[in-house]
Amino acid sequence: MAEQIKKIHMGPAKCAVDLGDGSERGEYVNQDYILHTLGRPHRAINLMYCYYPLDKEWPGRISEVMKDAEVSFQWDYPYDDYFTYKGGLNGNTEDEPFTCMRDVRRHGQDVCLTLTIDPNVSDEHLIAIAKDLRSFGRVMLRINHEATGNWFSFTKRTTYQGVADFYVHFHNILKEHAPNVSTILCIDGCGESGEEEISMEKEFKEAVLATDIWSVDKYISLHWGWPFDVAERGGHSHRRDEADNVFNLTKKSYERFKFLNGGVSKPMVMSELNADGDVVGPYEQAEIITEFCDRVKNEKAEWLSGFTFYQFRDRGRLGLEIEDPNNPDVGIPQPEMAAYKKIIHDEYFYPAITEESEVQFPAKLRWGSFEDSDGIAIPLHFDCNPTFCEITFEEELNLMMEINGKWFYKSPKAKTIDFMSAFFEKPLEGACDLTLKIFAPPASGENDPSQGDDWDINFYSTINKMPDIRIRFEPTELRRK
Repeated sequence: MAEQIKKIHMGPAKCAVDLGDGSERGEYVNQDYILHTLGRPHRAINLMYCYYPLDKEWPGRISEVMKDAEVSFQWDYPYDDYFTYKGGLNGNTEDEPFTCMRDVRRHGQDVCLTLTIDPNVSDEHLIAIAKDLRSFGRVMLRINHEATGNWFSFTKRTTYQGVADFYVHFHNILKEHAPNVSTILCIDGCGESGEEEISMEKEFKEAVLATDIWSVDKYISLHWGWPFDVAERGGHSHRRDEADNVFNLTKKSYERFKFLNGGVSKPMVMSELNADGDVVGPYEQAEIITEFCDRVKNEKAEWLSGFTFYQFRDRGRLGLEIEDPNNPDVGIPQPEMAAYKKIIHDEYFYPAITEESEVQFPAKLRWGSFEDSDGIAIPLHFDCNPTFCEITFEEELNLMMEINGKWFYKSPKAKTIDFMSAFFEKPLEGACDLTLKIFAPPASGENDPSQGDDWDINFYSTINKMPDIRIRFEPTELRRK
């Protein structure tokens, strides 16, 4: 078998899928649970934090510090009600979001960090944040998102031109101190009234040119009055749109971004996408997100590099799960869960994995990102659907493995991983050949500066020997006849 082992490369999907995990509306859910639930990792996990270190309430989460304040809107506090970024100047990288970032990366996913920042902080703060992110590989940083809106605190602390200038300035600092980080500019795109320009085009033109990635947030339906009121017909704190209209406006926004950039394309993403169940109910919610993704797939919308589903678990109705009001550690799956799971396992939204040359042990693996990594594929023959299928390693390795369309995580301390759940939903109908695909993201969640000049974008691991793979097609002991 060893001589048949192939080197494989994992590259980008035609349209990548990212997932929001935690926000003002829900707590962070660990990646083991999400992986078991959805059956595959995402390109990136979006984490939402804020940084307002000049405020007297800092670093407390503002809704907890001011829990007795009378507010009628989610963003009426002095600063944004996200989890607080504990790094930065004189900060601590052993706290959030770094604990979550390590969890995300050891599970073979990239970090997309959404960070709202006081635009009045000094360069020392921005340089400190850049240095915080240097060891976390190919991070995507969404700075002061929805920047043409009026709800986040950073828009109330300077002009919109000031917000745009701050974005470009921070982008340039990142390129100097953390070149592994890609920036995402998230502003409102073209509106519905037929205008050709994007919102506040004059103010944000330089930001459009400077950024690495363009983005819009689009909810096909949204109840922005949550949790302070209930969305009822005739109310004014919610809105419903159609999947086709959202698709068309997003495409139009991309084309305008490209025009402003002299006809040169950049990656375009939707950093928040969903249909709010508060407005459309749980059944249409699943139908609408399917409609949108079907449009992306059927039109082969190559201009859309990816989208972020908002979010995994939500206290309202914007999640694949609703948080149990009796226990925040428990999620209640919604019909959208099954629809979303089908979407992300579709070939159009799945990473491209290609076989290359044969390899032998010891085998060196490279983890660059979910869209650029080298692993190995071990061929396996199955006489029929297995009764037992498991793998055992003697080495302490951190691995992501895929077989029969389902992904598994192995931590360094875990020795044996049971693959049988890969055959529960998708049993084999007869004899067939499958490949076991193995990749090795960093066990610590961080890259290692001692590994060479490319340490900030690549991490290397070695599997020294063939693991033991046990496959059986009958119970250990048969029934008595």
